Amino acid sequence: MPAIRVAVAGATGYSGEELIRLLLDHPEVHLTCLAASAKWERPVPASQVFPRFARRLDLAVEALDLPRLAERSDAVFLALPHGKATELVPSLLAAGKRIVDLSGDFRLRDPTLYPQWYQFTHAHPELLTDGRVAYGLTEFHRQEIAAARLVANPGCYATSVLLGVLPLFRAKLLEEAQIIVDAKSGLSGAGRKADETLLFTEMTENLRAYKVNEHQHMPEILQDIERLTGQQASLTFVPQVIPVSRGLISTIYVKTRRSPEEVAAAFEACYPPAQAPFVRVRRGSLPQLKDVVGTNYCDIGIAAHPAGGVMVIGSALDNLTKGAAGQAIQNFNLMHGFSETAGLR
Repeated sequence: MPAIRVAVAGATGYSGEELIRLLLDHPEVHLTCLAASAKWERPVPASQVFPRFARRLDLAVEALDLPRLAERSDAVFLALPHGKATELVPSLLAAGKRIVDLSGDFRLRDPTLYPQWYQFTHAHPELLTDGRVAYGLTEFHRQEIAAARLVANPGCYATSVLLGVLPLFRAKLLEEAQIIVDAKSGLSGAGRKADETLLFTEMTENLRAYKVNEHQHMPEILQDIERLTGQQASLTFVPQVIPVSRGLISTIYVKTRRSPEEVAAAFEACYPPAQAPFVRVRRGSLPQLKDVVGTNYCDIGIAAHPAGGVMVIGSALDNLTKGAAGQAIQNFNLMHGFSETAGLR
């Protein structure tokens, strides 16, 4: 079978660069189009934009042009700012393309939530509940993803938190559906952009909370818990940015009087290695960033709780890989009938 012709729109961002890095080693992929923003002035060899790809990639990065994107591809990864994918997706679907969207444009099923959480009015609300569209939390939506024409790739925080709590909800181990999350992410989670708050002198030797209980990944977390378990949860969410380039850890506090052994068993039953190759469960210790950075793994650890019944779950991943490009390729693999691990090991 010939390789799938693949385009990456948003190729100059951090997630776009990570997509290129991984797709270059994918045995079933032929990269055929790299697009930046529509304001990109002229074609520039990818090896000049990213010298790390010299002698590996001879494509040019070009201005985003929808007809050219569709003509040169069978499948498209959209790694664009929020609000941009909605302008492209209808035409790409009509042209028969399979799409993985890394933005938040199709994650929420309720169109009325977009002005509050993403600051735009959704231009195509009919697609949010279209049967061709799947939410791309790979470990829990495999069948939908395999049949989808468009996959809404989850947010990095949402991936970490959902993988860390869904086994507890499914096994009915929680005393109450209340989740408290203290999450810390590297600077690349904010994207490649000029922002004074992300300058080296602002962030080195610093840690800063932001968007406390206002982060856009919150509604997709609550949406998927309810959709998969029928339970309405409450979420207290404190995201923080730390002075590292990549990596994300969610420290999750839940109320249960079950033993750590029972909880660990529930996670291991939910993520057997043969069926969940990129989720690693550990007993008795919490993961570190260095365990997962540069990989597509999400590592989950369970810590013993005191008499009060609050248990601590640690969920660590690389925000650019399992939290973005790596999971997007997992979903691409399922959509095309490839091994889920293709290009990721």
